[in-house]
Amino acid sequence: MNKNAVLIFLLTIILSLIGLFILYESSSYTALLNLGDRFYFIKNQAIYLPIGIGFALIVSKIPEKKLYTLSLPFLLVTLVLLVAVFIPGIGLELKGSNRWIDLGFIVFQPSEFLKISLTLYLAAWLSSKEKNRLFAFFILLGVFCGMVLLQPDLGTAFIIAVMAISIYYLAGAKIYEMAIIGALLVLGVVFFVNVASYRLERFSSFREFSIDKPTDNTYHLRQIILGIGSGGLFGVGPGNSIQKYAYLPENTTDSIFAIYAEETGFAGSVVLIGLYFLLAILGFLIAIISKDMFGRLLASGITIFITIQVLINLSSQAIIVPLTGVPLPFISYGGSAMLINFIAIGLLMNVANNSNKK
Repeated sequence: MNKNAVLIFLLTIILSLIGLFILYESSSYTALLNLGDRFYFIKNQAIYLPIGIGFALIVSKIPEKKLYTLSLPFLLVTLVLLVAVFIPGIGLELKGSNRWIDLGFIVFQPSEFLKISLTLYLAAWLSSKEKNRLFAFFILLGVFCGMVLLQPDLGTAFIIAVMAISIYYLAGAKIYEMAIIGALLVLGVVFFVNVASYRLERFSSFREFSIDKPTDNTYHLRQIILGIGSGGLFGVGPGNSIQKYAYLPENTTDSIFAIYAEETGFAGSVVLIGLYFLLAILGFLIAIISKDMFGRLLASGITIFITIQVLINLSSQAIIVPLTGVPLPFISYGGSAMLINFIAIGLLMNVANNSNKK
């Protein structure tokens, strides 16, 4: 196995183990309070870790030609799943959102699968010599981002759009094409923020946030700041978080970093961010050394969508951008997200291994 593939695999395992540790720290009290089992969340998440590792190893061995051939069927299956979330009895509605499919033994988000399938398809399609593909790209992106927006999930749609646009650029897009795409992306974000009251509320709370002038709308932001600020240089220590006692909303998913920063401090935060930085560097290195366009685009797309998620999540925790509901890869609670992230790592390992064969 290629050394870069081994490094990125081991790095992912380290991140996942840190994720299990901090998930237990952040969820034990609320799980005991609400479900009567302090290990509820970590037990569920731990089940997906070995499955994810297995998927990563299997995907890393699939021949590149087979990945190329499967890209379109995989995308079409994902489209069917995106439609299925709206079908009663199959789709699961939670908090006014239709983002999940309930199979009884597992609940998963098709939009997570879209990150992989669209990346794979775009890498296959755009690695060809086809010309005049801007209109087709708009149609493709409009259909799939539109399906995600209907759920509704602006954060995931934005990540998918940025990933797709980045692959399009790396495939040799012209400057005027990128100018058009960039302008439409900005206009789209502004439009979809303004048409939903809850998004406007999030944006307004971000704009009006002040630690000295608390309001009901800024409660979540204030708890994040209190958690991170309480950590100081070296943290309050494992198990000593105050925010985990039901003060911090979304403490197992979107805001789990605040608990981590509270318990490990600035030093622990630097370590975690450094691991993500190393993951991005390795991902782009694998893309650079790939000897074919398909591998370069695939590795770049995978690295970009993981990195964008990290940047958005950590930026929201630092109150640099509004809260978006984007989880932290390999750390936040969520089985389907963990599986997809491991499949993504498997694809990076695949590209790295294939670079030795050419």
